[in-house]
Amino acid sequence: MEAIASLSLLSCTEGLPMERDRALFGICLYTTAWVNEACSLHTTDVYGTDGRVRDRITFRRATTKGKQETRSVPVSPELRQLLEGYQSDRSYLFPGRWGRGHICPESADAILRAAFKRLGIEGASTHSFRRTAITWMHNERVPIKHIQSISGHKSLSALQRYIDVTEKDKEMAIATLSFRL
Repeated sequence: MEAIASLSLLSCTEGLPMERDRALFGICLYTTAWVNEACSLHTTDVYGTDGRVRDRITFRRATTKGKQETRSVPVSPELRQLLEGYQSDRSYLFPGRWGRGHICPESADAILRAAFKRLGIEGASTHSFRRTAITWMHNERVPIKHIQSISGHKSLSALQRYIDVTEKDKEMAIATLSFRL
């Protein structure tokens, strides 16, 4: 989705001034996580006992959509940088109000909507990060089965609904049909 062409828009002071929020939505973008999956991460799913960012983030079965299986996603250099700027001393990576439980997805949504409003971004939501990441990977020719493994989609048909197709994409597809008769 073009509404979130770059996380850097949200990383600025006017967008997401809190490191926690940049880390939360960075996880959504760079791992294709649903916001509820990111909100319910435990600190140990992301950081080792030495306090360093792990090479992979673990999304536990109990918190994934459908609760079918645990998945592990590599940490990109961009995400690592966001995570190194944030650290939680609580059980949950993103603690809830008054330190109890984890931040609820509705609160995360409200934070993001306020940031979008400040930046004049319309038509985007927490889910836009997931859709954007999947579309970007597809546009970079990442094999669809690899994207499926990262996103946790059970079926390819469900995954394909996430892939945005622009007018330019259609023009490029038609251009491949240029051949001489």
